[in-house]
Amino acid sequence: MTIRAVWFDVGEVLIDETREYGAWADWLGVPRHTFSAVFGAVIARGGDYREVFEHFRPGFDLAAEREARVRVGLGEYLNAHDLYPDVRTCLQALRDRGLFVGVAGNQTVRAGAFLRELHLPVDALATSDDWGVAKPDVAFFHKLVAVSGHPPNEIAYVGDRLDNDIAPAAEAGLRTVQLRRGPWAHVVQRGLVGPSATTTSLDDLPALTMTSALAY
Repeated sequence: MTIRAVWFDVGEVLIDETREYGAWADWLGVPRHTFSAVFGAVIARGGDYREVFEHFRPGFDLAAEREARVRVGLGEYLNAHDLYPDVRTCLQALRDRGLFVGVAGNQTVRAGAFLRELHLPVDALATSDDWGVAKPDVAFFHKLVAVSGHPPNEIAYVGDRLDNDIAPAAEAGLRTVQLRRGPWAHVVQRGLVGPSATTTSLDDLPALTMTSALAY
């Protein structure tokens, strides 16, 4: 089988989330280095990132706080400065080879609008809010299979997290690539299905899709 479609997660795969987490620290009124320390501790023990907000403000309602930020002009946003430098060249190289290229991650409708404004060279871009289903639900991956129109074993999903990306994508029958950058990529999670291949840069991905690890 050969890889004919490649789908990408968003956070820490395409987008560097450092600035946005800094904005949350400011919103909570805690020093950024303190927020980062607690964030790292929660992720290292396999906790949900929402626990970080709970640590500083018990009963924290993420959806409500997102709306509150929007109301005062401090809503989340993305722009080209948040895009990792290896993204555009990788996406374009895959499309130049005739592969279907998609982007799908756990993002809000608002974040999806900003992503579309980046005019990435992709065939499809969707968020969990668009689809009404979020990772790690395997239905999320069934949805992207349906959107691209390729058999699961001809699709590669690129993500940073074993729990949210790699394991459920593999359960849906996709080939998987773990991009080892960002905090979640370095968390050891035993008992989960590992990726078909790993890389530390998207620069390697076009060639990787033609190796025996993915194309078989």
